[in-house]
Amino acid sequence: MNLYINCCVREESRTDRLARHVLSQLDGGVTELKLYEENLCPLDRETLERRSALIEQGDYGDRMFDYAKQFACADTIVIAAPYWDLSFPAPLKTYIENIYVTGIVSEYGEDGMPRGLCRADRLIYVTTAGGPYDPTYSYGYIKSLAQNFFGIPNVSLIKAEMLDIVGNDAEEILHEAMKGPCR
Repeated sequence: MNLYINCCVREESRTDRLARHVLSQLDGGVTELKLYEENLCPLDRETLERRSALIEQGDYGDRMFDYAKQFACADTIVIAAPYWDLSFPAPLKTYIENIYVTGIVSEYGEDGMPRGLCRADRLIYVTTAGGPYDPTYSYGYIKSLAQNFFGIPNVSLIKAEMLDIVGNDAEEILHEAMKGPCR
């Protein structure tokens, strides 16, 4: 199963267009998760305490773990997140906070080091930017989590940048990004 984590709020999102092109190149079906339509909340004290108690008991049957299970079972993950304020939209951070569940997406070995438990062998991060794109606090963060904590070895970036610069042809830039490797 291909999991599409859609963090695009605009109906005519350029990031979503680019991501849907990527998805069209993948084999198999797609399960789409529209983060702006989900009822995701940051972890508060009460939820964190409840979650920690359930994890300590090894009880992963609660619905709060459904997103983590879905993420861990995906074969390929595509994240579409526009470049906002030098990072990505807040719902993606909230989603990550909700899926990072020890015992589902990762575990810690006797040496204290994390080991990923996710089935996916690749994650594709798709973004667009009106100006120049710096991956440090967006793609860089996701790549580090995927490879070092989730166990997803192949992480790639597909981007279209400089879309809103006067004189640039945004459609041409998007079409060039679509010509890049998606497989």
